[in-house]
Amino acid sequence: MGLLDSLRAILGSRAETDASRDADPEDLFGMSTAYITMGAELGWESTGDAALCFADVDSTDFSDTVDEVKAILDAGGEETGTTADFHEDSHGYNWVVLHDDTDPEDLVTSVHFAADTLVERDYGSRLLAALFAFENVDETDGSYPQYTYWVYSFRRGAYYPFVPAGTSERDSGVEFKLESALTGELDVESEKEYWYPYWPERDGRHPWE
Repeated sequence: MGLLDSLRAILGSRAETDASRDADPEDLFGMSTAYITMGAELGWESTGDAALCFADVDSTDFSDTVDEVKAILDAGGEETGTTADFHEDSHGYNWVVLHDDTDPEDLVTSVHFAADTLVERDYGSRLLAALFAFENVDETDGSYPQYTYWVYSFRRGAYYPFVPAGTSERDSGVEFKLESALTGELDVESEKEYWYPYWPERDGRHPWE
């Protein structure tokens, strides 16, 4: 286990210990209006990507639950055009990766369906985070990071901004600006020690890639 793996393990354990309330997928719908604010007022447009991160359980029932999530998303995707991919990253976390170029609202709905199914099947404690990806459309000189994310922590029941500047540093200045702009519209985590990073493995890529 490398340094990053150890850090994630520590953060995951601490998040479980410090969980403020049970996971509530209904909180995800706050992102529906946040998308509008991010684009119209702040110049950050949806990339068309969102993802749900959760920890695995070695059981047949859990595997059946994940299969149920896949079936729900596949059925919904036939109507909305939202695609869903499932994979495990190099740190052992599972991701449901969703893509929809036309309607961010469909991303929110799809993430909610996936999370709500896990909660209904008593696996809410395995939910870690939902990530919604944005890119800046006003800055073209490279002065802004390529991507920024609003992260919903199921363990804390709150959102926080995450702006990676490479694979091991973050742009706190942009994060604080986003926090200020969206506080009141989203339930933003006030204790910044819980703004856990989800580092991409390569610069310019998403954390789940």
